[in-house]
Amino acid sequence: METREKPVAEAGMLIRRPVAEVFEAIVDPAITPKFWFTYGSDRLDSGKEVRWEWRMYGVSTPVTVSEIVRNEKIVMQWSDPPTTVAWTFTEMPGGTTFVEVRNFGFAGSPNEQVKQAIGSTDGFTLVLAGAKAWLEQGLTLGLIGDRHPKGVPAS
Repeated sequence: METREKPVAEAGMLIRRPVAEVFEAIVDPAITPKFWFTYGSDRLDSGKEVRWEWRMYGVSTPVTVSEIVRNEKIVMQWSDPPTTVAWTFTEMPGGTTFVEVRNFGFAGSPNEQVKQAIGSTDGFTLVLAGAKAWLEQGLTLGLIGDRHPKGVPAS
């Protein structure tokens, strides 16, 4: 009998800012819209459910934090059906931070799971690139909104 590992989306990025600043950019809905969603109902905190919105797409999702360790880790569930997203923040030399994101627990057929993992990898790569631009240079690149502009057929 053949066993297959479930697909996992993974992305990582070195951000040249202290770990406390990078962590705060993910948990604080006043900062995160500079590079990701357009609205967050509250800060991420353990056991709390918040709502994130991408108003340019007319979509939102509940986010429930199952574990949070300040400046080290965030584990949350989101989407419908829910998947798990695990963020790790590693303090690096010179006041820099390596951020890794893993998204797993996709539902559906094996092909559907792979497609979701690829899409999630794409999305989280853009999130981390946008976070890097904002935190290092103060630039809002609009990567998430520009990923699926109106008028371009979905692939």
